[in-house]
Amino acid sequence: MKSLYFDKELTLREVPMPTRAPGEALIKVLMAGICGTDREILKGYSAFRGIPGHEFVGRVVECEDPKWMGKRVVGEINIACGHCSWCARGLGRHCPTRTVMGIVNRPGAFAEYVALPEANLYAVPDLVTDQAAVFTEPLAAACEILEQLTISPGTRVAVIGDGRLGLLVAQVLKQAGAEVTLIGRHGSKMNLAKTWGIHVFNDGTQEFAASSFPLTVDATGSPGGLSEALRLVEPRGTVVMKSTFHGAANFDATKLVVDEVTLLGSRCGLFAPALDLLKLRRVTVQPLITKTFPLNQGLEAFEYLNQNSALKVLLDMR
Repeated sequence: MKSLYFDKELTLREVPMPTRAPGEALIKVLMAGICGTDREILKGYSAFRGIPGHEFVGRVVECEDPKWMGKRVVGEINIACGHCSWCARGLGRHCPTRTVMGIVNRPGAFAEYVALPEANLYAVPDLVTDQAAVFTEPLAAACEILEQLTISPGTRVAVIGDGRLGLLVAQVLKQAGAEVTLIGRHGSKMNLAKTWGIHVFNDGTQEFAASSFPLTVDATGSPGGLSEALRLVEPRGTVVMKSTFHGAANFDATKLVVDEVTLLGSRCGLFAPALDLLKLRRVTVQPLITKTFPLNQGLEAFEYLNQNSALKVLLDMR
């Protein structure tokens, strides 16, 4: 089958079809999305080698449980052992021996086919298009904040970063009743957020006063985002770090201690709430799609992202 394969450099190559293990389904990938983590992998993040990609929608072509046959599905990306104490608590996302599709020791979705455990699958509602379904995984990551924190109505929140994840986080928190300000530098992206009733602030021309928000979210995808999130948070406030990147983040830890700030890491989330938001159209994703490339132009898709201020770029395997 055709795939994008990373081994010190990204190439388009033919690889063997996935071998379906017991309890797994073989899935024909329909569409996949390129995210910031995929781009960081090309810089060395997680030391991954193989087929990247973890945001996808596909159709089951082989499985053990007949209920999945022919279904359009998305899949949680963490493949846990199912036996450890973390798995017993329903937190397989933190299983110490887990693999992660397209990120840690498991082939990803930038290919014509992918295999995943049936336990990881979620059926895509008929009302959700293939393009929208690709956003299930990053939208679930945005929803994870609501699993970790209780957001009271009217809570003032700064979301730092106007990229695809920042725009999803801003929408999710607004749906939860927060008063959200999106801080970014790209007029078109912030204008889009304004149509959703989200406050925007251009930090390229102005600077927000320090200690302005009880809750800040770093969705920049860069090492500098955490410092800005710490600068903007109030004493005894909370900073949520959503960014993943290759390398270290440098910040003044004194702020954490003196202002008694809570620093909360936030990664993967539950798929069911994300699919509900997509089904009910309470989150808008279609305007986030900048361009779609066929799989055989996958290298050009990554190059396009490097040269353009794009939001979401999709790969079409149909």
